[in-house]
Amino acid sequence: MASRTFVEKIFNASKGSIVFQKPDLILTHDNTASIFNTFRKMNGEKVKDPNQLLIVLDHNAPPTTAKLANQYQQIRDIVKEQGITRFHDAGKGICHQIMADYALPGMTIVGSDSHTCTAGAFNAFAAGIDRTEAAGLWRQGETWFRVPETMKITLHGTLKPGVYAKDLSLWIIGMIGASGADYMSIEYHGEGVKTLSISQRMTLANLASEMGAKNAVFPHDEVLKEYLGNRFNGTGVWADEGATYAKEIEIDLSEIFPVVAAPHQVDNVKAVSEVAGTPLHEAMVGTCTNGRLEDLREAAAVLKGKKLPEGFQMVIVPASQKIYLEAMKEGLIEIFLDAGANVLAASCGPCLGTGQGIPADGYNVISTANRNFKGRMGNPESFVYLASPATVAHSALAGKITDPRGMEANDKFPYKTQKVTTVTIGENDQRRINNVWNYSDVNDLNTDQMFAGNLTYQVLSSEPEKIMPHLFKGFDANFTEKVQAGDIIVTGANFGCGSSREHPAVGLAHAGVQAVVCKSVNRIFYRSSVNQGLPIILLPEAVDAYEPGDDVSIDFNKGFILVGNKSFTFAPLPEKLMEIFRARGLVNYIREHAS
Repeated sequence: MASRTFVEKIFNASKGSIVFQKPDLILTHDNTASIFNTFRKMNGEKVKDPNQLLIVLDHNAPPTTAKLANQYQQIRDIVKEQGITRFHDAGKGICHQIMADYALPGMTIVGSDSHTCTAGAFNAFAAGIDRTEAAGLWRQGETWFRVPETMKITLHGTLKPGVYAKDLSLWIIGMIGASGADYMSIEYHGEGVKTLSISQRMTLANLASEMGAKNAVFPHDEVLKEYLGNRFNGTGVWADEGATYAKEIEIDLSEIFPVVAAPHQVDNVKAVSEVAGTPLHEAMVGTCTNGRLEDLREAAAVLKGKKLPEGFQMVIVPASQKIYLEAMKEGLIEIFLDAGANVLAASCGPCLGTGQGIPADGYNVISTANRNFKGRMGNPESFVYLASPATVAHSALAGKITDPRGMEANDKFPYKTQKVTTVTIGENDQRRINNVWNYSDVNDLNTDQMFAGNLTYQVLSSEPEKIMPHLFKGFDANFTEKVQAGDIIVTGANFGCGSSREHPAVGLAHAGVQAVVCKSVNRIFYRSSVNQGLPIILLPEAVDAYEPGDDVSIDFNKGFILVGNKSFTFAPLPEKLMEIFRARGLVNYIREHAS
């Protein structure tokens, strides 16, 4: 048998294969109420296997409106009615941190959140899905997977003092770009892996979604075995020697220096020294990326005995209640409060702008979170820089971006900074010509622009008519009023990057969009589109050939597209997925086919 990668062994199939498999764990969070509504539309009554489910209330914890509070109570009722035992109520922790108590080597884990890939730190295959697919799993217990190609990242040496896993993560994203690992599995190899704690590995695995990857995974080595203790199950999966990789990267950890991701893209990476002195108004330490005890210790070591500048806003968000208690016992919480920071309950809210800590207009924020898209923290008129906890803490004290090594450096990020292509289309820019929306010049169109994060739990994804007034509002002011059934969208690379929220795909399908033709697509958005019966066609050459005013016609059965007078072919989806399109989405398909 030929040598195989981690994912080829997990799915017992070669790259490119479509396989159906039953996940060991299915993670959902505040979106559980919406998922349950979709489950009911699939004629679901009892969950296929309650032991597969892990439910955590975290994105709006504690709830900030009566509507959210009612959703939380509905979820508690669902948990009781369905006999679900793996349930963590509001304030217990962020779902990806809670997952650390469940994930084991060799598991297959899916979750209705794009950062489910965090669990790859535990030698598990872990990937994000959308809400509709989660409902289908509740109904059927299994789902489809396309076995991805794999990128091998080999780490050598050791990180220098003042340099952290967050710097390494952003370094890789800046090196390969936000779509550099599209639909790939990332494997971390090399002696340098042994120098990374599980907390650091979780940071690296978490940020795999920001480079377009399906998942990231670490070996089941002695570091993991020691962390798991008596939870270690004696199993694990790892790539064979001689496995074939689509791409290989080697990194000397000792060459990494502190970096930031500048607004408004995660791959807009610069050396801290390149932006040092940028004035700041707010800082945040926490989230699923950097809210662990190690992170809080780093921040507290900087802040101890010092005071934040007058009028400066800083929030600390421990990733779980357990971490909060440990931080209290170590005196870290007292240090934060004495310095003038606010310590919040474990929640995702500050990261996506649904909780406390929303910045004012014109604020520059430095944060340990995982995304800095325009409007990500709840205000599109603010600017977010991403950095390590140490860089955030030093910068907060100084009121400006500051090198955590306490030195003035002249570092230059060695890779070409990705072109920031965040585009906002005004009312006078008419992009609909005939029945084609011309976004061919737009790359990295993210889900925050398509449907604002702070609306995610105000409008359920199972309510398409309520999605429509907000669809694409953060991107094209004309879209939702002028889109018509049969329209085609032509756009650039990395379409649909960002979160796993399925609202944009639901809205586009509800509007009757015939297809999206793009250069590349985020893998979770691709799955969401399949689940909603919205075809995504990956044809870079067709996008490049399109000229404003060209007629575009598509024959899905023959795999044929005509752009003006130029023709292109594409491979149709496998028959099982074509059946989902013919049924106009996964809900109808399961309702028609499930016994």
